[in-house]
Formats: sequence, structure tokens, C-alpha cells
Amino acid sequence: MRSDPAEYQLIAPGTVAEVIRRLADEPGGWLPIAGGTDVMVQYAAGKLSARRLISIANLPELRGIEVLPHEIRIGACSTYTQIREHKVVTEEFPLLARAARWTGGVANQNRGTLGGNIVNASPAADSLPALLVYEANLILISVRGLRTVPYLGFHTGYKKMQLAPDELIQSVCLPRCYSGYLHYARKVGARNAQAISKVCVAALGKLRESRAVDVRVALGSVAPVPIRLDEIERVAIDKPLETDVIARCRAAVVRAIQPIDDVRSSARYRSAVAGNLVVEFLEQLLASGKTT
Repeated sequence: MRSDPAEYQLIAPGTVAEVIRRLADEPGGWLPIAGGTDVMVQYAAGKLSARRLISIANLPELRGIEVLPHEIRIGACSTYTQIREHKVVTEEFPLLARAARWTGGVANQNRGTLGGNIVNASPAADSLPALLVYEANLILISVRGLRTVPYLGFHTGYKKMQLAPDELIQSVCLPRCYSGYLHYARKVGARNAQAISKVCVAALGKLRESRAVDVRVALGSVAPVPIRLDEIERVAIDKPLETDVIARCRAAVVRAIQPIDDVRSSARYRSAVAGNLVVEFLEQLLASGKTT
């Protein structure tokens, strides 16, 4: 059953200050909407439970990519197109730029936003594993002011997060410290474009004299939230990437993930593919010979 537009209210206050004031006055009473690419899917299917929507699109405080000496700040309402076309993002954070290219088609990339991808909290979201390995911080805004939280741990369960009902994500901050790293990303889906991930992986690695000095691996579509595989980091760091270490890392993947059977894939397939992709990353890291 399709939704009836007469049952919905949409307002566009025009300033962040007015938006957060309304969110504070009625916590949980308004659903912020930016690009609307996920909201409109629910609306078209008659499944959008929120009846009062507040537009945060085109607010200058939430848009744009600021390049600072030690980090970049991506406004929460920056689109995937802006992200994938930004020179510093593509050069220094290619995993995020690649995820932006993977997300839907061109129309969705022109509308969809990074902040929306985060708060929609889909385990299969393409950009979120990249944020985990880049150790992003989120700046949240409310009438109480600003607070910064690490993205690692932001999602606490399926569709649950450390975001109060009266808060918005203002920006996403990424440290500029990944020169000399191997950046690895793979998405496995039913087709090459406009597909929801069966398994998605983002990984970073750095070697010194054939020993891993930093390894970070994050996966999507294999648990209730995107996850960073801490055990792999403990197994691989400061060790030569020999056959036994790589085998232990594959075993760590299987232990850490919680894949399910659904219409897109089976748990068994996801588990096997996740292990294979992590092995491929480690083998590419070893072959790259990247050094400090």
C-alpha cells in the first residue's frame, strides 16, 4: 500500500539553529531528512512510520568538505557525488571515494548524503566500513552545543546508535595520516552496479621490512552493524605476513562475524567470501612491499 501524502508534514526551517531547536522542543517528534534516498523508499512502500519530517537539505553548516592541515571535515549533508569528485578525498581516502561510487546510481549519488548513510544504520551501507578503518570522528550538534564521538562504537546494535533524539550529525572528521598505506576495498553483490552488498570490506595496511606495522579491516553485511575486526589486527601486527599468520586471520574472520541467511545470500556464503577477501587483502599487502 502506497503512502498518502496528506498524512505527512514536511517543514524546512532554513537554519541549523531552528532545526535543533525544534528537535529539542519535541525529541523524537521530527525525522530529519536530507537527500531522502532511503526515506522515500519507505514512503513509496507505505512503510514510513514517521509522519513529521524536517528538511536539513541545503543547510550550509552541514555541507561542504573542509581541508585542514591534519584532517578533513565532511559535512553530514555532503553528497556521494561531492565526495567521489573531491581531490583530497580521492587521493588520501580512496576507500571512501570508492564507496561513494558504489552507492546506488548517479541520481542517488547526487542526492544521498554521508550523514544519511550513517544514521540510516544499514549493516550493508557501503561507506561505513571505510569510516571504521579511517578512524573517523563524528561531530554532533544540539541546543546543548557540539560533542565529538568516535565512529567506532557509534552503532550499538541494529538501527541503534549513540545519537540523542535532539542531535544531528554536523560533520565527519578523518585524520590525514595514511600516506604509505595500502588501501583495499571490495564489494560483492549480485551485479556490478546499484546492488546491495552481500559482503563489503574496507582495509588498510602498512609494512616495514615485510612486517605489518598497521592493519585495519572492517566488514559490512556480516553482522547487525558494520564491524572492525580487532582480532585480525592483534594477530597480524608486528609479524611477518607468512602463511600461518594469514590462516589465523582467516579463522579470526569466521569467529568475529555474524552473517545471516536472507534474500541476497546465505550465511555460509558470506562467511566464506569474507574470509577470502581478508586473505586477498593480506596477500596484496605482502606483495605491495610498502614501507615507511
